[in-house]
Amino acid sequence: MSKWQWMIGRLLKRLWLRPALFALAGLFTALFSVFFSPSLPLDFGSRIGADAVDNILNILASSMLAVTTFSLSTMVTAYGAATTNVTPRATTLVVEDTTTQNVLATFIGTFLFSLVGIVALSTGAYGEEGRGILFLVTLVVIAIIIVTMLRWIDHLSRLGRVGDTIDRVERAAMQALMARAGSPHLGGVPAKTDPAGGVRLYLDDIGYLQHLDIGTLNRLAENHQLRLQVLVLPGAYVDPSRTVLWLPRELHDDDMNAFRAAFTVGVRRSFEQDPRFGLSVLSEIASRALSPAVNDPGTAIDVLSRSVRLFHAYSLRDDHEIVYPLVAVPGLNADDLFDDFFLPIARDGASLVEVHIRLQKTLQAVGYMSDSYRIAARRQSRLAQERAEIALQIESDKRILRTLVIQ
Repeated sequence: MSKWQWMIGRLLKRLWLRPALFALAGLFTALFSVFFSPSLPLDFGSRIGADAVDNILNILASSMLAVTTFSLSTMVTAYGAATTNVTPRATTLVVEDTTTQNVLATFIGTFLFSLVGIVALSTGAYGEEGRGILFLVTLVVIAIIIVTMLRWIDHLSRLGRVGDTIDRVERAAMQALMARAGSPHLGGVPAKTDPAGGVRLYLDDIGYLQHLDIGTLNRLAENHQLRLQVLVLPGAYVDPSRTVLWLPRELHDDDMNAFRAAFTVGVRRSFEQDPRFGLSVLSEIASRALSPAVNDPGTAIDVLSRSVRLFHAYSLRDDHEIVYPLVAVPGLNADDLFDDFFLPIARDGASLVEVHIRLQKTLQAVGYMSDSYRIAARRQSRLAQERAEIALQIESDKRILRTLVIQ
């Protein structure tokens, strides 16, 4: 995915975009009647009462304003619930919910459609035929509103709930892991060792690497007849002291800036190219559920169960197709993935035997998926057992866990 494709994808998820597009559509629809009224029979508009359309539009305008205000307050409440009960890192996914954005866009678009229609009717811009077209369009808008409200009522029962937010994080993590499984090195060649000599590229920005445009790097390498090696992956924290790219020789400043433009740095991590972030957010949800203030080990056990699907998706990785042969990219390390997910849960659930039983069983299931997983799972299993031995008070609980530790 190029940088521009990634930026367009991010733009399409912004909350204001869909309401703006629907508002423009509503404005265009209301004015549509002025220009296409001659296409209707001359007596069609006279069959509709002069006040019929005006009354309906007044009802729509007043009701849609109230419904939009209610929907906005409901959304803010859902965002607050996701932040408080789950984790602030998951709030982004709730904000990007397409159903919520479509509902809000429909209500705002309908309000502007009604407002423009009322203004045009009061000025006499439509005429009898135009009023007929406006009446037909209004009936279509009412049908859309009915369907939207029914979907919104059903959606409100889940929006902001812990289970729904966990589902969203799991889907985001699954998409990132499956994308990385299909291209473990982002389409480049595997990076084997840290290269010596050459020139190392630094960035002036400080923050998390959100996107890496491998296609641009490969094109620049081809233009300059170079072979490059990426030293950081999306999700890494970069600053002016950390090298992000290795080049075999020095280039002009403008050329070096072109290489820097392939790295997009932001204030916070993103889910798209960063599979470790999805695992970290899920682990954070489990850790919050295990805190004394929440005391919800069931949610932690649920998160552990979901992780089996995620690790299985990445275990099916395949990197036969090399799209960018001039760029070497490091792969994800199994130990890092396991540390991101299992370490916080083992730490915060050390005194809960039921959490550690599920943790050990999860590690057993994941360890069978690949050789690299087996080594990492054995290490995590022993670390978790060490924590449990210190925190658990009853000897029988310790004996149960000892039988589950991966040998």
